[in-house]
Amino acid sequence: MATILVVEDEPHIGRIIRTRLEQEGFHVEVAETGAEALDRLALMPETALIVLDLMLPVLSGVQVLHAVRHDPRLHRIPCIVLTAAGQDEQLREVEALGVFDIMTKPFSPRRLAARVQECLAEAIPAPSLSE
Repeated sequence: MATILVVEDEPHIGRIIRTRLEQEGFHVEVAETGAEALDRLALMPETALIVLDLMLPVLSGVQVLHAVRHDPRLHRIPCIVLTAAGQDEQLREVEALGVFDIMTKPFSPRRLAARVQECLAEAIPAPSLSE
């Protein structure tokens, strides 16, 4: 069973995502801050995918993605970004770091689950910054 880390600071959205992905058969961990996400990833480098909100307390989603992409144990974990409209500069930055998809809030939990399935089926690793 693949483990997915959902990084979302709004508890009700995190619960919706967790419930939907668990219905798809995934093991889901939820972190509510960027710092908590990095702590969990340090303990779970086998994480199959990250669903990452950009607007987070402590460390932003962009900062989390930077840290993941620069960590040799984590840099190949694919990521689906969730974002509010109007974050164009941040979106360019996360695109450059390599993400599987960017979904704008509000989003469809069913569509998110489908994109997670597609990402894991394709098994496209994120690009290595050293390559």
